Amino acid sequence: WSFGLAVPLHPFTEASRGSRAHSACSFSSQAIFTQKNKLLPDPLDTRRWQGFRLEEYLIGQSIGKGCSAAVYEATMPVLPRGLEEAERLGQLLPGKGPEILPRGEEEAPAPPPRAPAFPLAIKMMWNISAGSSSEAIFSTMSQELVPASPVALAGEYGAISHRRPKGGHRQLAPHPNIIRVFRAFTSTVPLLPGALVDYPDVLPPRLHPEGLGHGRTLFLVMKNYPCTLRQYLRGNTPSPRLAAVMILQLLEGVHHLVQQGVAHRDLKSDNILVELDADGCPWLVITDFGCCLADERVGLQLPFTSWYVDRGGNGCLMAPEVSTACPGPRAVIDYSKADTWAVGALAYEIFGLPNPFYGQGRAHLESRSYQEAQLPALPERVPWDVRCLVRSLLQREAYKRPSARVAANVLHLSLWGEHTLAPKNLKLDKMISWLLQQSAATLLANRLTEKNCVETKMKMLFLANLEYEALSQAALLLDSWRAAPRQLL
Repeated sequence: WSFGLAVPLHPFTEASRGSRAHSACSFSSQAIFTQKNKLLPDPLDTRRWQGFRLEEYLIGQSIGKGCSAAVYEATMPVLPRGLEEAERLGQLLPGKGPEILPRGEEEAPAPPPRAPAFPLAIKMMWNISAGSSSEAIFSTMSQELVPASPVALAGEYGAISHRRPKGGHRQLAPHPNIIRVFRAFTSTVPLLPGALVDYPDVLPPRLHPEGLGHGRTLFLVMKNYPCTLRQYLRGNTPSPRLAAVMILQLLEGVHHLVQQGVAHRDLKSDNILVELDADGCPWLVITDFGCCLADERVGLQLPFTSWYVDRGGNGCLMAPEVSTACPGPRAVIDYSKADTWAVGALAYEIFGLPNPFYGQGRAHLESRSYQEAQLPALPERVPWDVRCLVRSLLQREAYKRPSARVAANVLHLSLWGEHTLAPKNLKLDKMISWLLQQSAATLLANRLTEKNCVETKMKMLFLANLEYEALSQAALLLDSWRAAPRQLL
């Protein structure tokens, strides 16, 4: 028995006629829900002409640091009305540097007393090799700009205008499960809280005599999220259903990347941010695109002509087709299902188990050499459909894995279509009826409640991405798994 996708594309009885009917249903759903899913909150939306200078921000404490950047909490102080008008006209506030809130020190008291809030996060890149010119910085760190909004790169009022070269890096369309960069600009490197302790070697010599960094670097302004997925899982054990919804969000994000011709190549729990909805359900956002493949010239097929070609970050969660690739004159690495494989590995962490591709010892697996029979079994409390899906995502042969779209549809159907889409009822008219019911119920739920419900948002994403063939493949996968002997997994 195999988890492969050797299945017919049209399982329903009235194949050709049904395909046209389903396409009409898909079109109407997509038109409605695609529009709604583009309405992402932008904390700087009311300050379109601001935020392109570091001096405009109040910077708080460090949120974290990685191998190439440090991230700080930040906010933009509220301006008096007269100064707001001056800002709109381009008259920037005078200042010698960003206002920094010292560690342990509060702002001067003012009625009514309020603790400083930091809805934004500023990522300061470490500039060792790019030089200090803005054009060189933007060019060298262009991968970080892939999830940037058009306004982020507008460069009004003092920031350099970033012009993308023809055939350069792609620009991602917005998606609820992908980080959005609201502002991107270059500025002089400041001495931020903890810098001399946390990253002295990458500071410029004027701030640290032994520092190797240049005087200017790239700053990215994003939404400030409460924690990373790794931090969330340290203190929380999601229920099997909630864990499935979390994996579903990652698959929706990866599907969007694949549709846009982008491979993240560094998916791990530290690069996934989490915020909670009104019911305490986690919403996941993929971040940190510094290792991504987003080249308009090659798409997801990277020519691998020598060992000097960058295969991406995070070697532990590198898909087998990437980790085992050997360079040659015509060698190509296909990344179309590489991030999907990484989601399968992350599923173990989400279900409360150690990631089998981390660590050392007999239980440790390597993507270069593991066999599927060596994969640890997920707990019995995890639904059978989800256990089958995780095993399917981690198949060594990429052609046997479901795409991110099909995998996401499997979870959508498993979570919300259990009875209607049972194998005995798998007929086209019932499928269309179920989709129409889901559309109406989702629209009502979204309009009648003020809660930012994760499950409602996931249904909206599902309905915005309806594809007849992908939905058919997902239904047939579920059918084959449920018919298979349980002891085979």
